[in-house]
Amino acid sequence: MLRNTALFLSLSASTVLAQTTVNILRPEVPANEKAYYDQVVSEFEKTHAGVDIAFEYLANEAYKQKLSTLLQSDAKPDLIYSWAGGVLAQQAEAGVLQDITAVMSPEWADSLSAASLAAFTVDGKVYGIPTNANEVVFWTNTDLANKAGIDLGAIKTWDDFLAGVKKAKEAGITPILAGGKDKWPLHFYYGYLMVREAGKDGLAAAIAGEGDGFASAPFVKAGEDFKALLDLEPFQPGFMDTTFEQATGMFGDGKGIFHLMGDWDYGTAKQNSATGKGIPDEKMVTIRFPTVAGGAGQATDTFGGINGFAVVSGAKPEAVEFLKYLSNKENQAKAGAEGLFIPVTKGADERMSNPFFKQMSAALVASSFHQIFLDQALGSDVGATINDAAADIAQGAATPEEAAKTVQDAWSVR
Repeated sequence: MLRNTALFLSLSASTVLAQTTVNILRPEVPANEKAYYDQVVSEFEKTHAGVDIAFEYLANEAYKQKLSTLLQSDAKPDLIYSWAGGVLAQQAEAGVLQDITAVMSPEWADSLSAASLAAFTVDGKVYGIPTNANEVVFWTNTDLANKAGIDLGAIKTWDDFLAGVKKAKEAGITPILAGGKDKWPLHFYYGYLMVREAGKDGLAAAIAGEGDGFASAPFVKAGEDFKALLDLEPFQPGFMDTTFEQATGMFGDGKGIFHLMGDWDYGTAKQNSATGKGIPDEKMVTIRFPTVAGGAGQATDTFGGINGFAVVSGAKPEAVEFLKYLSNKENQAKAGAEGLFIPVTKGADERMSNPFFKQMSAALVASSFHQIFLDQALGSDVGATINDAAADIAQGAATPEEAAKTVQDAWSVR
């Protein structure tokens, strides 16, 4: 009898201890965003007995490098952070993502902005859930800009911006900080200039393979615009040996006037600065990316991301349940209120308090064309090529014509 009781207690203990662990992999985020995820996880686990949600964070480049191999292994996570676009489509086509369309209720789908959900939809099938959108802007140190005599309010065009860079150089102040080693921060210049020069229709035509595609005149002109900036030597010394993480910390330390980056730079620049506090909000502004003379793009066109989490093939059902909880209006509104990111769930922006994020949110709402980061939108191989092309122009290793042809060649054989 005692042995049977002991067996029963042993089995009961095993049942109690049995857990379902949902593993989530994403790039590194500031401490306050981690605290937000911890809180959401804690609340979710209270109502889902036996479920553990485990986040793992990797540095941005390490995440990208590890992901492809990991998705083919037995150690693959249940959810991965995604910038959507062509990379998501490639992953779906490769069978490494899970179609969750059938388990998505109409109410859940309708709670998300149509554009954001479309970014995670491939051929009518949903493979993930968006959580935030972002616009790339120039984060700007107003103290340094004033010392250089730059009228920030007057910067509307690319020529205006170049004039500001020249003033900074004349004042002996580093105009721009850049993490060139990671290449994708340089693609922000090249890509945004493509949006300004080619516009929505020009980009659509290039993607459709019409004419000379990405080697056509607007894309060559985008490279020439970028080179006009580079000819001024606008970046800090050794920018090609500087990572994104280092560059954002340097901006937080007041080492330069401008840093072209998305909304995530707000928290990252503070955390990566020497003090951990960065530039006070009252000494910082954001500037929309300038227009270009004669460009087909509209001033309201935006360049950035629609980001969220993709569901990996074979993921546990609880992973989708967690995504539903994470993306509900209350949790999204909490993130917006805490200034962590710009939420995409309908109505969740009502409690946003961060003035920079409110400006970006308004710009995204006003935009009739939002181009997802080109290194994501064009797929992993072509995306890597466009990052390389931007770095080659920055180092003088390729002319704008050569860079444009390289991108088109990669697109044509993808």
